[in-house]
Amino acid sequence: MVEAWQGTPPPDQPPLALRDWLRVLRRGLPLALLVFGGLMLLLVIRLIERPLFGLRRPVTPYLTQGVCRAAFLLLGIGYATQGDPMRSAGAVVANHASWLDIFALNARKRIYFVSKSEVAGWPGIGWLARATGTVFIRRDRRDARSQIALFRDRLQAGHKLLFFPEGTSTDGLQVLPFKPTLFAAFLDPALRADLQVQPVTLRYCAPAGADARFYGWWGDMEFGAHLLATLAARCQGGVTVIYHPPVQVRDYTDRKALARALEDRVRAGLAG
Repeated sequence: MVEAWQGTPPPDQPPLALRDWLRVLRRGLPLALLVFGGLMLLLVIRLIERPLFGLRRPVTPYLTQGVCRAAFLLLGIGYATQGDPMRSAGAVVANHASWLDIFALNARKRIYFVSKSEVAGWPGIGWLARATGTVFIRRDRRDARSQIALFRDRLQAGHKLLFFPEGTSTDGLQVLPFKPTLFAAFLDPALRADLQVQPVTLRYCAPAGADARFYGWWGDMEFGAHLLATLAARCQGGVTVIYHPPVQVRDYTDRKALARALEDRVRAGLAG
C-alpha cells in the first residue's frame, strides 16, 4: 500500500461563517446536479454504447469532458492549457496535487485514468471511476503480464491512459520522484515499439491572499473538509494544464531512465 505524502501540515481552517455557507450552496448544489446528472446520463448511454462498441466509447467520453469543463465554470476556478495533447493513443503521466486533477485533465482531452484496485471499492468515488472507464490494477509483480495485456487492449481501442507516477498527491508545489516500477510494462515488447508517453504538468494558482497550497490535497486531509473550503472561497484561483511533447518509449533502455526523463519534464513545467 502506498503511503500518503505528509509534507508540512496545512494551516487550520477557520469555521465557516454564514456568507461562506451561502457560497457553498451557490456553487455546491449546481455542481452536484452537474456531476451526478451527467453520471446518470452516462450510464444510460453506456447501455447502448457497450454492446455496440465494446471497449470503444464514441460518445460517453465527450459527456465526461463537457461535465469537467462546466465544473470549473460553476466553481469559478480559472482554467487554462498550454501545449498540445497528443492525438494518437498512448499513455499520459502527470503530477498529482488534488482531487481537482480529475476535472482538469478530463476537461481538455478525453482520457482514462489508471488507478489502484482498492479505489474500485470506495463508496461513491469507486462507482464514479468505474462508470467513466477507469482501469484498475493491482500493484503486484505477479499481475505484470495481465496488466500488459490490459494496457494493450485499451490502447488498441484508441484510449489514452493517464497515470500518476508519484503514487500519491502533494501540496501542488513540488513533484515527487516518479516510481519506475510502473514503467516496466511500457518497455514490454508488446508495447514498446509504438508506445508514446506524454508528460503533463498541473500548475495551481491559489486565490489572492490564500496559502499557496490552497488547492493541494495531501496527507490526512479529509475530502469533505477540502471540498467545503474550495466551495467557500470568496475568490478563486486557477489551474493551468501544460502538455509537453510526447516521448517515444523505444528511445529509452530501461524503466528508470524513462521515469527520470518524464519526471524531469513534469518538474520543469511546475518550476516554469
